[in-house]
Amino acid sequence: MKTYKRVLIIGSSGAGKSTLSKELAGKMDLPVLHLDALFWNKGWTPTPKAEFRAALQKELEKPEWIIDGNFNSTIEMRAQYADLVIFLDFPNWLCLARILKRRWMYRGKTRPDMGEGCPEKVDCEFIKFIWTYPKKKRPGVLEMLGRCNADILILKNPAEQKKWLQNLKEIG
Repeated sequence: MKTYKRVLIIGSSGAGKSTLSKELAGKMDLPVLHLDALFWNKGWTPTPKAEFRAALQKELEKPEWIIDGNFNSTIEMRAQYADLVIFLDFPNWLCLARILKRRWMYRGKTRPDMGEGCPEKVDCEFIKFIWTYPKKKRPGVLEMLGRCNADILILKNPAEQKKWLQNLKEIG
């Protein structure tokens, strides 16, 4: 099996990007960067765009990483450095159900993959983003993947992901 040193994990909110990145980090012995933790500051204050892109660029130039997150404005930038891009192309209903479960699990708390001081929240805008992701965001992601030089892995559901991880475990 090919050895990957820079793995990008993308997909809708609630697809399980952070969970997969943590699991892969253990299997591949790579450091993880959660884009949410890089972008969001206490009280859900965003990092200014230029500052965020500069910090991200610094991370991308490192020799090894797993980076998970949406942030479509930087997806092409990240993909240029990746040698494997994993797109969790899961159904919107599943992603929404996972977001609601996550909201319940982390109510009043900050998730480990989120910026410090950003307690879990779900609002109508976020729900709409998830529900419309397949029609509004997915086509652009697929278009970008078509131009990408990295190996591309598109996983359509948790069963495909589980099978891929099992094969990775058997090979690794």
